[in-house]
Amino acid sequence: MQQPAERSAPQRARGKGRLVTKPFGGRTRLAEFYQEGCAKIRLPQTFSPDMEAILINTSGGLTGGDVIEWSVAASDSTRLTVTTQANEKVYKASADTASATTQITVGRDASLHWLPQETILFDHSALSRRLEVDLHETSEFLAVEAVLMGRQAMGERLCRGLFRDRWRVRRDGRLLHAEDMRLDGEIDVLGSHGATLCGHAAFATVLYVGPLAEAMMPKVRDVLGNANGGASHWQGKLVIRLMAPNGFDLRKVLVPAITVLRNGAAVPKVWNI
Repeated sequence: MQQPAERSAPQRARGKGRLVTKPFGGRTRLAEFYQEGCAKIRLPQTFSPDMEAILINTSGGLTGGDVIEWSVAASDSTRLTVTTQANEKVYKASADTASATTQITVGRDASLHWLPQETILFDHSALSRRLEVDLHETSEFLAVEAVLMGRQAMGERLCRGLFRDRWRVRRDGRLLHAEDMRLDGEIDVLGSHGATLCGHAAFATVLYVGPLAEAMMPKVRDVLGNANGGASHWQGKLVIRLMAPNGFDLRKVLVPAITVLRNGAAVPKVWNI
């Protein structure tokens, strides 16, 4: 009798990218560059001494079992902005959990702005995400992470899934900021409560660490106005929490807040494509 064919394991996406800067001739230049698998990095031309890097996941999104790792370092006296080519889409997972890890280092008198576009969670998706940051006492760091629970314009709704998000930010080796989020199971029910998202389908966290944190606080609150969220400042850091019915409404508040924290500089151009 003919034996049944063995079922092959599903193909999974793997990606690893690394970027390190250095100062040279009054500009931020490339010191190290590495990319592997589905992780690609592009460096568009800028008309300033700063560098901009665009991260690309060529697999088109993440699903159960996929693994992507980014490592970015702004060396002493350099300025770097890192963004993504598009929204990171996390699709339905038949098994396992997708993993996304980012390791960031910011040196003496350096600045790094971590500005990825929104992560979109599809129904029955599973993602575990981790952000690890090491800062020098004199460095500046801005991080934005926004999440959309489905695409409202497409009639999508995130009912069930798993989303874990872990941040650890250290300054001179000491823990400065830590947070953990876990949405597991019936996410639409969890997000309906007043202590979570009040039924909103889009939310974001913004963290700024730098010498201007306290001075920027009034400007940030002016920009937020009556938005669903707020801003706080303590221990040399400024934290913004936002939520909105959809991604469009979230961006209407998020983009001006980012611009304030970037001292008037606009978000990367890929955000507007």
